Amino acid sequence: MNWNIAEFSAAYGLASQLPEGKCPEIAFAGRSNVGKSTLINKLFNRKNLARVSAVPGKTATINFYRCDTVTFVDLPGYGYAKTAKTELHRWRDLINGYLQAQRDLRAVLLLIDMRHPPTKDDLQMVDFLMDTEMPFAIVLTKADKLNRTQRNQRLAALPNEIPQFEEMNVTVFSSMTGEGVPELRKLIEEITVEMPDEE
Repeated sequence: MNWNIAEFSAAYGLASQLPEGKCPEIAFAGRSNVGKSTLINKLFNRKNLARVSAVPGKTATINFYRCDTVTFVDLPGYGYAKTAKTELHRWRDLINGYLQAQRDLRAVLLLIDMRHPPTKDDLQMVDFLMDTEMPFAIVLTKADKLNRTQRNQRLAALPNEIPQFEEMNVTVFSSMTGEGVPELRKLIEEITVEMPDEE
């Protein structure tokens, strides 16, 4: 996969607007301001492919990006308390509408802020992905905000905070150093490249 040719494709604010999926997709999920747009930009060596905002809850649409034959889907962040209830319902319907549709969704990358224990919303998303048997991997963001001792403490605590954590595919990511980018690219390529039929 040529990671340098990604481009923005489209954005949709309602589940009814979502087009039919026609190629393999990778979705990015996580709470507001966890770093989904930053991760997308880092994966594609771009500064402004996905708009990064310091204001939580800024991404109110599902944003689609295309790279080679794979579509990357940036889902709206969840868990922003100051958002109006009507907007929260719209976001929830939008995310559920995407995740529950018949699509070639190869995996959800669930981003969790490494500095803190997973939120209630994070755990609900983990439960949803496990209950629906949807392939997913966890990306621990903002790793560069922790020193080595704090990082080790958080890694040691996570198995007690997330059910079946030790059985999950987990990548530590830093937007500052690029840690985790090669591993995530490899994972994405492995699950999106169509394997030829064996004779």
